[in-house]
Amino acid sequence: MSSEFIRQKLEGKAISLGREDLKSNEIPSVAVWGKTIPETWENAVLAAWEFGTHIPTEYDQDVDPQSRDVTLMMTVADPFAEPRIHLALPCGYLDLAVYVAEVVGGVHDSWVNREGHGWSYSYHDRLFNWPGKYNWDEILGSQKIEIQNVNQIDILINKLVSAPYTRRAQAITWVPQIDQPDPEPPCLQRIWCRLVKSDDKNYLLEMNTHWRSNDALKAAFMNTYAFTELQKMIAGEIEKRMDKPIGVGRYVGVMDSFHLYGSYERKNQIQTLLNQVEKMPFERRVVRSDNPMVMAEFAKAREKLAQEKAKAILP
Repeated sequence: MSSEFIRQKLEGKAISLGREDLKSNEIPSVAVWGKTIPETWENAVLAAWEFGTHIPTEYDQDVDPQSRDVTLMMTVADPFAEPRIHLALPCGYLDLAVYVAEVVGGVHDSWVNREGHGWSYSYHDRLFNWPGKYNWDEILGSQKIEIQNVNQIDILINKLVSAPYTRRAQAITWVPQIDQPDPEPPCLQRIWCRLVKSDDKNYLLEMNTHWRSNDALKAAFMNTYAFTELQKMIAGEIEKRMDKPIGVGRYVGVMDSFHLYGSYERKNQIQTLLNQVEKMPFERRVVRSDNPMVMAEFAKAREKLAQEKAKAILP
């Protein structure tokens, strides 16, 4: 795929801000947008490929080209407009549904284990139970202090119910004492929400997410899909507490490092997506979330998680 084709494809959908004023090989700031999740994600990947600076990472092998990296602001205008799923997602539909359940419902928070035999964190645990399952013991050491964990999402919801226009409705994941030395700290840093009045006088919940690092090809789509589901859940809970209709507004992801790893280029994984964009109509690159095949896999995911839960509570 030529650079000219990519730039034509991104016209009106992406911009590299102030690129002509940057010094050689500085990381560009890029804004991309689209109506749906797959359209916006695809634009973001193309922009990272076209505008990204070349820079090494801590995961490179000697044979890998350098990664391509941008600082990105990605805006999805209508997160629940169909089609919601891109066929180039890095997993199956069942795995996507499980990931949503992990982020929104915390179904695998029990896998967080600071002893080195499980996850070092989960997003749900940090957002609904900050600073996380084991972290007060590590932070306080031998100090005998009783401190409650914080359900930041519940506080965020109550804040918006009491003051829909507040700029203080946010939740964080970062725990400096734990995450600075951790080799795999959270990529998500913060979510921020606000209610706005729409043309029909009803409220829309808008969400921004802030990421220190985001794998453009293997993580960004799933992250966006799952966190828009969290956005929907928060909107639904606000609706209950306010007794007013709350819709889902636009979603913004801000990524300090939105990157395409050199190993993906070496393995032609990026080029495969680029070729699809060039040669295949958009309608054949996406699928609706209510497609019967997708819904069947989502149902299998629910069944799988129910079986896991049943086994976990057996004596």
